[in-house]
Amino acid sequence: MDKISTLEQFYEETRSFVPEDIGREIGHFNVFKIDELMAASKGKPVMPYNRRAYYKISLIRGRNRAEYADKTIEIEKNALLFATPKVPYHYVPEDEDQSGSFCIFTGDYLAKDKSGIQLDDLPLFAPGGYPVFQLSEEQAEEIDAIFQKMHRELASDYIYKYDLLRNYTLELIHYGQKLQPMSATHSTQNASTRITSLFVELLERQFPIESPRQRLQMRTAAAYADRLAVHVNHLNQVLKETTGKTTSAIISGRIIKEAKILLKQTDWNVSEIAFALGFGEVAHFSNFFKKHTSFTPVAFRQ
Repeated sequence: MDKISTLEQFYEETRSFVPEDIGREIGHFNVFKIDELMAASKGKPVMPYNRRAYYKISLIRGRNRAEYADKTIEIEKNALLFATPKVPYHYVPEDEDQSGSFCIFTGDYLAKDKSGIQLDDLPLFAPGGYPVFQLSEEQAEEIDAIFQKMHRELASDYIYKYDLLRNYTLELIHYGQKLQPMSATHSTQNASTRITSLFVELLERQFPIESPRQRLQMRTAAAYADRLAVHVNHLNQVLKETTGKTTSAIISGRIIKEAKILLKQTDWNVSEIAFALGFGEVAHFSNFFKKHTSFTPVAFRQ
């Protein structure tokens, strides 16, 4: 399957109508009802497993299963799910009684907001997280009320409706932020946490790998230490203290995660994947992958 789901592909797959005034100057925003989209797609899941070129906030009502590359989360009844373009996932309906709503938007959609919020700086959209929150019925009703306001406003002719829709989107984001564990939303910004944060940002900036012609540039601890202007031993010590893992272990883990995604989601051959991930020889990539997973790349794909 294609690795990136664009907005155009989304509308084609879901057979949705694109309002003419959406996406002009303010970035792209739209909101949908899950039961209506599932009916239009004849019951097929509306979230295929891939990366998307947009952010998504979903109120899911019904039994579902959210699947990430290395984790599965069972949704018993109600859940609030946040998705970022950096992390592939999908959810699988496990019964026919499905409802709820979701909105999609591009990063520039919130750029005009005066709050100064940077989406990728929030724990909700941080790489490596699984922002799926089980909701009580009362919480689900509160979230549903926000989505209902979105539906009504999008259909209105109010001249400032996108400013209002932006506020509703931020309301959902803040609601999710309050559902985060305290450790995720409050961190002490000392030197060690700053170095860790900058290292993670540098690492994640290299992903996703979107083309066989794209090539991973930094694969060693020394390369990251040089970019951060710290000694490699100091970087390793800081990461060991803050994450419990060495620099090399974190880099290797992220490369393995990306390798699994590429093997699972694309039809690229192993040689193309090896090159994209910075390996000069396919054999080196195969040995690296088997060392960390106990499978060869071909066996994992099969």
